[in-house]
Amino acid sequence: MGTELDCDVLVIGGGVVGLTTAVVLAERGVRVRLWTRDPVERTTSAVAGALWWPYRIEPVVPVRAWALRSLEVYEELAARPEATGVRMVEGVLGETGLDEVGAWAAARLPGLRVATVEEYPLGSGVRARLPLIDMPVHLPWLRERFLAAGGVVEARTVADLSETGVPVVVNCSGLGARELVPDPSVRPVRGQLVVVENPGVRTWTVSTGADGSMAYLFPQPGRRLVLGGTAEEDVWSPEPDPGVAEAIVRRCAVLCPAVAGARVLEHRVGLRPARDAVRLERVPLPGGRVLVHNYGHGGAGVTVAWGCAEEAAVLAAR
Repeated sequence: MGTELDCDVLVIGGGVVGLTTAVVLAERGVRVRLWTRDPVERTTSAVAGALWWPYRIEPVVPVRAWALRSLEVYEELAARPEATGVRMVEGVLGETGLDEVGAWAAARLPGLRVATVEEYPLGSGVRARLPLIDMPVHLPWLRERFLAAGGVVEARTVADLSETGVPVVVNCSGLGARELVPDPSVRPVRGQLVVVENPGVRTWTVSTGADGSMAYLFPQPGRRLVLGGTAEEDVWSPEPDPGVAEAIVRRCAVLCPAVAGARVLEHRVGLRPARDAVRLERVPLPGGRVLVHNYGHGGAGVTVAWGCAEEAAVLAAR
């Protein structure tokens, strides 16, 4: 199979982490194939919000480095938002003080400040300008960038990571790692979103209720407004729940009353691939072959994708 595949590295997984890792490798001159079970438009990443911010992801120290490197890349990509799907957008992180942001991020976010009462009437919050990514645009753009670098994408599944016959396999299988590795510590955290016709919202807002419930509004191009969300641990259902959707709209209407009557365009559900800590490591295989794991990013795959991809590329090249 090694000669049949005719590549140096096989990347497993077509979500944002797998695609970004494949791009980094291919642009370093490596012959790369990417196997994805689903087209990139139907991966979990395609459902994401997706705001750059370290959300539910460990370990803290490397996550900060991965996130900051990714921030650098997104700032560059935001110069071409129509092509890349990346924009720098102002917004408010609710229930957050400046002291909670951390010096690691504050130093990189010019203009970071306490939100005014008009900007966030529900309590304390911070105003920031962060990357906001339109995933239905960004994922196909990543795929085209990978193809332009000489990469090959195939709709294939793999049953055994050790039997591909390729010198290096990079496992970016997300939730699939639960069965593929197997790693039972990988578990789903179900997220449901409602996409509505944007009534004029130009800034994003993230809010957390006293009961832990989330509400967020992410404006996207094409007069779309993404409303969220949920974080249901160990829930596997991929089907939108009408009751949950109604509750999401109600919570978001507290932040912006105009969304209460907005026309619903779409319902989305994604299963975040959560793990107590990201697994990013190199594992030697028999015969001198190598397996690099890069999974367990939970709801922050977009936030750390480029930093993790570059580290995975280094591990793959050792």
